[in-house]
Amino acid sequence: MAEGIEPGAARLDRRDFLRASAALAAFQILRGRAIGAPESPSAASSGDSVNLAAVGIGGIGRAQIPLCVGAGFRVTALCDIDDVYAAPMFEKYPGARRYRDFREMFDAEGDRIDAVYIGTPDHTHAIVAIEALKRKKHVLCVKPLTRTIEESRVLVGAARKAGVATQMTAAPAWTDAGCRTCELVWGGAIGDVHEVHIWSDRPLWPQGMERPPGEDPVPRHFDWDQWLGPAPKRPFRQKWPEGHYAIEQIVGTGGRNKKRPRGDDYIAGAVYHPWNFRGWFDFGTGALGDMGCHFFNTPRRALKLGHPDAVSATCSRLMGESWPLASIVTWEYPARENMPPVRVTWYDGGLRPPRPPELEVGRALPKDGVMYVGDRGKMLSTGSGGVPCLIPESKMQAFIAPPTTLERRSGIYGEWIEAIRGGPAASEHWPDCGGPLTEMVLLGNIAIRTGAYLKWDGPNMRFTNSEDANGLLKATYQNGWALKGC
Repeated sequence: MAEGIEPGAARLDRRDFLRASAALAAFQILRGRAIGAPESPSAASSGDSVNLAAVGIGGIGRAQIPLCVGAGFRVTALCDIDDVYAAPMFEKYPGARRYRDFREMFDAEGDRIDAVYIGTPDHTHAIVAIEALKRKKHVLCVKPLTRTIEESRVLVGAARKAGVATQMTAAPAWTDAGCRTCELVWGGAIGDVHEVHIWSDRPLWPQGMERPPGEDPVPRHFDWDQWLGPAPKRPFRQKWPEGHYAIEQIVGTGGRNKKRPRGDDYIAGAVYHPWNFRGWFDFGTGALGDMGCHFFNTPRRALKLGHPDAVSATCSRLMGESWPLASIVTWEYPARENMPPVRVTWYDGGLRPPRPPELEVGRALPKDGVMYVGDRGKMLSTGSGGVPCLIPESKMQAFIAPPTTLERRSGIYGEWIEAIRGGPAASEHWPDCGGPLTEMVLLGNIAIRTGAYLKWDGPNMRFTNSEDANGLLKATYQNGWALKGC
């Protein structure tokens, strides 16, 4: 039975007030409102909290749900399939009603919630989101939006139909760093950009392994069937065998992940849950799916990238069910607006692009970063959210920066609540950015799995030269699950 506080009896009055206040908020929007901001069916005034339900709270939700609260949300319902992993959040918000099945939560909560946070593994994003959209709830989903391209397009269509405020947790391109990058590129700091190189030190979880044999008892505090959702059934394994190389990738002296998300044994040897779902085809989207949305967001905006013409990849040996230890992926984009064709290349697993000759002796490429290559020079930034600098440093010191022209925004959670309250659409609103950005990284994953040079017809969602690749566009839902739009 669900536990927690009950809202006041004046709930219907509050809903009417929220709708009415949205009209007033429209006159208070900051200059530069985004075109196409959703009409919010349950928007709140600037002084009113927004009731939030969260699904998948034990992992990244542990950090992100408090940020939602800081932006003005009020946590009223929490849902997770692992009582132990979720316990810290249940304790942090003792007044929130508790659930294990998100469908039961939606049925029980009804009009008592305005918005939904989704922090589940990649393979269940779509099934949770579609239920929220059917009920016209505002939705924030962790990146990537979905595990497959078809799922992304279904959610984008459902979000448009529902007319709600959506958001995805990619590193936003509307921050000061993102806007500054656009101003530099559009201002011609390095001339026309023909190449972009992006690299990450991920994965920080096991990849490149076979499924472990055998089966472990499912702990009473964990619902394995609910966790699997629409994915193919498989035996539950709680820990890797002692001494297995997958453990070495996480905690061993040879592994790159010296900073685990938390230092508890519950994560250290996990096979699928928690955290290590990312390494498996059925549940996660690997290093590119995890970090690509962060790293590609600003280049996508700065270079006005739409659908690529082609994508290709090379990687370390594939092991049947898991993403490789390292990969290199290249997207080829045609000329668009006033910009020439551009090649965007991704590197993960510790791989990096060739060292540019402009880099000073003794200076190394950062462990993760972005490099823009133009016909008048190169720009280099550290991480997914840094401001790029011209190289060498002497060129940067002599550079006269272009003026600030773009409106900066408040970040992921502030943007989302602004949109709910009738303001501009969030920068990662699914139809405008979240969906297309997710598609970009998922195209790369299909290239990794096929090893083929793939020609892409984006408007028609098909590869023109590979039926094997077309077979990876859609998820095969099992265990009675199906994905249907609103």
